[in-house]
Amino acid sequence: MATMNISLPDELKAFVDERVAAQGYSSSSEFLRELICQSRREKAAAFLHQLIAEGMASGPAEPVTAETFAQMRKELRERMMREAG
Repeated sequence: MATMNISLPDELKAFVDERVAAQGYSSSSEFLRELICQSRREKAAAFLHQLIAEGMASGPAEPVTAETFAQMRKELRERMMREAG
């Protein structure tokens, strides 16, 4: 595990210490790791919401059937043959 040292103004250090004590963290490092993980989850959720919005804006869905997959396989085989030469 890598080590990172950070400098905080006294006010922020006091806030971190208070949160560590109030929320039962074993250390300020554990508290900060949780904040970073929370930020990563929020970023992933925002990306998912973006993808959902794009999907909804792309128009009505078309049903996917066995024929759809058969056509996709056919097109892939044809493409592979063209690219092979």
